[in-house]
Amino acid sequence: MIRAALFLVLASELEAQNWPQFRGPDGSGIANRQNLPLEWSVAEGRNLLWRVPMEGLAHSSPIVWGDRVYLTTAVADITGEPTLVLGDSDVAGIDPAPDMVAHRWELLALDKRTGAVLWHKTAHRGIPRLKRHVKGSHASATPATDGRNLVALLGTEGLFCFDMKGELRWRTDVGLLDVGYWGEPEYQWGAATSPLIFENLVIVQNDRQKDSFIAAYDLENGKEVWRAARDEKPAWSTPAVYRGEGAVELVTNGANWIRSNDPRTGEELWRLSHGDLQVITPTPLVAGDRIVVTGGNPTGAQTTFAIRPGARGDAQNHVLWTAERSSPYTPTPVAYDGILYVIVDNGILSAYDLATGERFYRTRLEVGAGFSASPIVSDGRIYLVSEDGAVFVVRAGREFQSLARNDMGEPLMASPAVSEGTLFVRGARHLFAIRAR
Repeated sequence: MIRAALFLVLASELEAQNWPQFRGPDGSGIANRQNLPLEWSVAEGRNLLWRVPMEGLAHSSPIVWGDRVYLTTAVADITGEPTLVLGDSDVAGIDPAPDMVAHRWELLALDKRTGAVLWHKTAHRGIPRLKRHVKGSHASATPATDGRNLVALLGTEGLFCFDMKGELRWRTDVGLLDVGYWGEPEYQWGAATSPLIFENLVIVQNDRQKDSFIAAYDLENGKEVWRAARDEKPAWSTPAVYRGEGAVELVTNGANWIRSNDPRTGEELWRLSHGDLQVITPTPLVAGDRIVVTGGNPTGAQTTFAIRPGARGDAQNHVLWTAERSSPYTPTPVAYDGILYVIVDNGILSAYDLATGERFYRTRLEVGAGFSASPIVSDGRIYLVSEDGAVFVVRAGREFQSLARNDMGEPLMASPAVSEGTLFVRGARHLFAIRAR
């Protein structure tokens, strides 16, 4: 009993310390016992631990292991700031950005407590093989780590694995991540799917204009272990892993199908029709014995699915509930204490009973605010990052209660990370560390 209790304590402490991938431990977006501040001021330095300038343009999230923060960036050989057009309007359009010039893709390590840059390594130099959207970046995939390896998918430039000191271990070409407007290959928008470390494998979802697939690569040497073909349109979603009693499933979100595969072999276990959608971005959310899948275009046609794992073949009879016209275009939802929170790109926040799908509320956070980053939850508070540069804090619960609005002073596209009482927020020009003083 003493050993079991000690193990639980140590595991909880490690979970509070490390944020190893997109959306943190298990992709949940949850970090409790953090004592994150409710309010802060970048201008006044209140509850601001540090702020570090970031070169280049990247929407990848920071990750944390031990006392270090790791992140990627892409630096263009241009004068002035790179093009970044916010929102989903006629202003942004669907055109690629005019920056097909030489870039350098970098991996950085920062001291978690001081923000000091400990090292930065240039992984690749050259002109991007594919274009990006004016709202996107050439470094939108969040890296992943197991404490021994740092894995970064730098768009079509390749899948890279480094040791924790930034020394390159291997590099693998995963093919073109040709994602963009479906059926119009000239509209290249840039990849955003993040790599996933599972046991001794690195898993990459490559839904593109043609010949889509999901593949696993050996973490030791980068060699392909298995590949599963997918009849899919372009997508930007990241896979998720469900771990149940005696069962493990790799769940993916596609424009045509929601799928589950065996993560060790690639064998397809089940699929569920997603409808005739496009532009799938949200990652599947594993919440206890539920798998929640959202996202897609056209706006208003999306459905939120709550699925019971364990199906075989057609998973229609494993759908526990659905919510129509409720699904976000970009952000991934978060679940906390039996409630599912869904933020739509236009700033409408909804809360649902995770067990039944009953909607508790639906409200707009702020008129005109846009959201691309995915929310996180800590100690009963939901932190929602807006493109316009504000971090909203909302009370978790069946009734909506706004707690705070914190301005960061620059656009925010990346999802935040949490470690040992510090909230890490990546902006268009800086990485911020927010901590209660």
